[in-house]
Amino acid sequence: MNALIVLATVEDGGKVEEIARTFGVDWSHLVAQIISFTIVCVLLHRFAYRPVLSMLEERRRQIAQGVLNTEKIAAELARTEARHQEMLIQANAEATKLIEEARAAAARVQQQETQKAIAAAELIIVRSREAAAQDHERMLAELKREVGRLVVQTTANVTGKILTPEDQRRLAEETAKQLVA
Repeated sequence: MNALIVLATVEDGGKVEEIARTFGVDWSHLVAQIISFTIVCVLLHRFAYRPVLSMLEERRRQIAQGVLNTEKIAAELARTEARHQEMLIQANAEATKLIEEARAAAARVQQQETQKAIAAAELIIVRSREAAAQDHERMLAELKREVGRLVVQTTANVTGKILTPEDQRRLAEETAKQLVA
């Protein structure tokens, strides 16, 4: 801005003044327009550019949180599946152990007692498998509910709006369908 004032004070015979006259430059109007433009730039920067940047940063943070929640859900699903596999292995180990014990006891008794012991062992296996299947179904149902709740919560956080009970139910059902597939 000081350069403009210096240019404006150049004597009539200076080259700058001659060029300015040739192009029809009016120094007072030029300085006023520069000041106006600077004010507009400052106002736009303060009231338009900063809020947009802060909004974009907030969106970026929400998306990162959504990704983190998705990773947590995936980790929880993996842990649940590992527990399920562990329970099946343990149930099979127990069933095998019970069968072996029943066979050892059956070898010491008569043929009739042998048949009773084998029947009892088979019943125990069926019951343990039924119990394992029930536990598996119960854990899957709990997992579906939790994943549905987390999807609804994540969706609400990412979209920034409050979901209606109908939206929450629909998202939970869609998530449950995708987990089954």
